Amino acid sequence: MADIAKYTPGTFCWADLGTTDTQAAKAFYGALFGWGAVDTPASHGMVYTMLQADGKDAAALYPLMPEQVSQGVPPHWMLYVSVENAAAMAARAKELGGTVIAGPGEVPEAGRFAILRDPQGAVFGLWQPGAHIGARTGQVPGTLCWSELATSDAAGAQAFYTGLFGWEATKSTLPGMDYTMFQAAGSAAGGMLQMTSEWQGAPPHWMPYFLVADCDATAARAETAGGKVCVPPTDIPTVGRFAVLNDGQGAYFAIIRLQESPATA
Repeated sequence: MADIAKYTPGTFCWADLGTTDTQAAKAFYGALFGWGAVDTPASHGMVYTMLQADGKDAAALYPLMPEQVSQGVPPHWMLYVSVENAAAMAARAKELGGTVIAGPGEVPEAGRFAILRDPQGAVFGLWQPGAHIGARTGQVPGTLCWSELATSDAAGAQAFYTGLFGWEATKSTLPGMDYTMFQAAGSAAGGMLQMTSEWQGAPPHWMPYFLVADCDATAARAETAGGKVCVPPTDIPTVGRFAVLNDGQGAYFAIIRLQESPATA
């Protein structure tokens, strides 16, 4: 297990799940990843649940607010980029054509945040760390290992994110794949692909990938726990084997067994 003490600014540091049934979500993800759940009181009577891998914060979940549900906001995973100044980055995002959905605001002692929408419509978060830096563990099954943008305009999205975070963008060398890799100060920041007609009207979005020891077994376990397999286990040459899942309430996420990932869960 890799303990994490800090994140390079411009890299993804955290993922949380907004859901309509927190108890069902705890049961599903606990069965899938072996996550423990620690409830923490938050503002307005809300409970924010830390999801832990071997006792270390790996992700979180919370109940969607009634007004979000009434507005049609579905259960979803949100990815957060670590930044030094959330307010300044939110202002810069607006200059680049993005939209500030929420914040900048403060989570007392934990840090500051903002929720943004890029010009193509993908939503993501900014996190300025205080006592909470983000996930405290990585590189083991059940932890966030990759963040991927599916977008309707790859060129426009690249201009936005490189302008916002200073990311360097390079094309993947994998044969037959039109894929862009992002780096922040030499650290891998995420990937991007252009959506095609095969996406069948899905909106632009950021997708979290969680590391697993066995993609096929985890996908089967997801179905047993009440989820759905949206993209069946599929090999990515030289990278690993991945699948896209739905947790049964509507939130989508991906799992991947990397070629160099641990052999045991």
